[in-house]
Amino acid sequence: MNSEMTSPVQVRRVTLPGGVAEEGDAVAREEPLEIRVEGRSVAVVMRTPGHDEELAAGFLVSEGVVKAARDILEVSQCPSTGNTHGNIVDVLLAGSAVVNWGSLTRHVFSASSCGLCGKTSIESVFQRFEPVVDNGFQVSAGFLAGLPSRLREEQAAFARTGGLHACAIFDEHGGMVVLREDVGRHNALDKVLGWALRQGRLPFDRHVLLLSGRVSFEMMQKALAAGVPVVAAISAPTSLAVEFAEGCGQTLVGFLRGGTMNVYCHPGRVTA
Repeated sequence: MNSEMTSPVQVRRVTLPGGVAEEGDAVAREEPLEIRVEGRSVAVVMRTPGHDEELAAGFLVSEGVVKAARDILEVSQCPSTGNTHGNIVDVLLAGSAVVNWGSLTRHVFSASSCGLCGKTSIESVFQRFEPVVDNGFQVSAGFLAGLPSRLREEQAAFARTGGLHACAIFDEHGGMVVLREDVGRHNALDKVLGWALRQGRLPFDRHVLLLSGRVSFEMMQKALAAGVPVVAAISAPTSLAVEFAEGCGQTLVGFLRGGTMNVYCHPGRVTA
């Protein structure tokens, strides 16, 4: 676990009836990160430090700016200036990347809870990403049911703080390809996408994405950017997430807990 992800604190632990003790504890770190593209500020996200270069790269994947590792020449951490403490990354693009600056720079601030608010309509997303193609990929319900416990086993920072979301990619054989934690669900997924881009692993077209929290429209959009056919979550989806998944051909599974789950869209990929 990256030591940057947690901060030590002192707490007064109260246990009823009448127990009081001063103890050390750990909380998830949350700090702003400014993402720049070729020196231009495009977003400020509240994130947990660590894997910042992946976060910036994944952000550009989900925005449709880059599709392959060759589209990025360099991702660099800017030196500390004033009160920024080095929380700035700058992405230098290759000539193959096409930037719509008007769209990209619409983000001023992104809270850890809501992701990049004020997005355009679903139709505009379909203009950037192709719907998922049915390639015959299927997984069993038993396969999906076993994933949450494996996710929890690998959440080292969550085990210490209880305050971090996680996203993980599993291959069709059940292998965990990558897992990232962050105080923001969207950031955790962008870190996964950024890792995949830089490793040349996209698209994840025969994989399952597992989310520790609820599923919003934007989480489905990011999954579509990575070509993920099956998105599963321990919590609930939103109505727009369901609508989006139906329209773009993704299988969406929610309330994946114990031996039960809800399959909201394209259930043919989940076998008994």
